[in-house]
Amino acid sequence: MNDTLFEGLIIRSIGGLYTVACGEELVECRARGKFRLDEIKPMVGDRVQILRPEQGEAVIREILPRKNSLIRPAVANIGTLVVIAAEAPPVTQPFLIDRVSAIAGYKGIDMILCINKCDRLPGDSLYETYTRAGFRVIRTSAETGEGIDELRDAMTEGIFVLTGNSGVGKSSILNRLDPNWAAKVGALSERIGRGRQTTRHVELFRLPGGAYVADTPGFQSFDVERMDLVLKDDLAHAFREFAPYIPDCRYADCHHIKEQGCAVLEAVQAGEIPQSRYDSYLMLYDSMKDIHEWELRKMNRI
Repeated sequence: MNDTLFEGLIIRSIGGLYTVACGEELVECRARGKFRLDEIKPMVGDRVQILRPEQGEAVIREILPRKNSLIRPAVANIGTLVVIAAEAPPVTQPFLIDRVSAIAGYKGIDMILCINKCDRLPGDSLYETYTRAGFRVIRTSAETGEGIDELRDAMTEGIFVLTGNSGVGKSSILNRLDPNWAAKVGALSERIGRGRQTTRHVELFRLPGGAYVADTPGFQSFDVERMDLVLKDDLAHAFREFAPYIPDCRYADCHHIKEQGCAVLEAVQAGEIPQSRYDSYLMLYDSMKDIHEWELRKMNRI
């Protein structure tokens, strides 16, 4: 029997069955039992080696090293999180953006802030805050098409995850990026059956430019209670605008809360770090101060 090894990308995971893109071919696979013994589970976004026998079912033989992963949505090797926000109703609270940006920074994931509904309100406050923080910010209108070409040009390679608060226009933007989006998602819904396993289903769809975008019905909006967490000692490093000031703090273990000689606090007071970003840091720090590393490993286990 002549078995063949291929390398590919997991683009879909439904009920223990994985769809792997090997070039232009899609191969349905099961995972080897050894992954369960090793407490490892293949994820959408994983690069894998698959074994294809001449007869029988293909299996995932090896999961190649991941550069990152998220719990919710369960996606690996993410290149960029695209956070969709708006200052027009429903208004996005900066804390939600900051929590996502902290997770992205901690995981080594780039982030783009997409301010949608700019035909109604331009989102100047959000634009100023996050451009000052060093993020790429793109203003869009899913209604008029403004900014869609700029966003599409930014999404040309790698795996992207889009998120935002409910009603902010995620689906409308995806339909602008790819007019066939609704048809692709609709066809999948028919295949798996509406309402069946939808909250656990994740799929990567390929955009016309070649990038992949993750869609999962369970991540249509911010789900702050089930997102990944960041340990308190790592949190300051997940706020990129803190970086120039941290080395100048008087104490090496400074938490940037109320310590004397804290360069981060001085930067906030001088207006060099936006107050809203620092307020989010304090809220996140308070929510994570009693979480230990072993608890984080348990919660983040895939």
